[in-house]
Amino acid sequence: MVTTKQRKAAKKNVRKAISTAKRKKTIAHMPKKTRTALGKQASAVRQRKRTGGSTPKTRAELIKIARRRGLDGRSKMGRDELARALGEK
Repeated sequence: MVTTKQRKAAKKNVRKAISTAKRKKTIAHMPKKTRTALGKQASAVRQRKRTGGSTPKTRAELIKIARRRGLDGRSKMGRDELARALGEK
């Protein structure tokens, strides 16, 4: 037999899973325009990694530079915003 406590826990877990699924932000759920832009950025970064170029940098690399320079709001910025704020583009 299932106890009342177990039933409540199961309902809570189901509600939690449903709310998480609604909030889930994967590339598949983004607009086509955004997916295309992200794909182009990723392609450029992969190309840079292969050839050893210095631009465009990844978001992680830009965050490190922003941290060193003390740029406010860097954690909320996207890759393009960081690059613009740091004068990388």
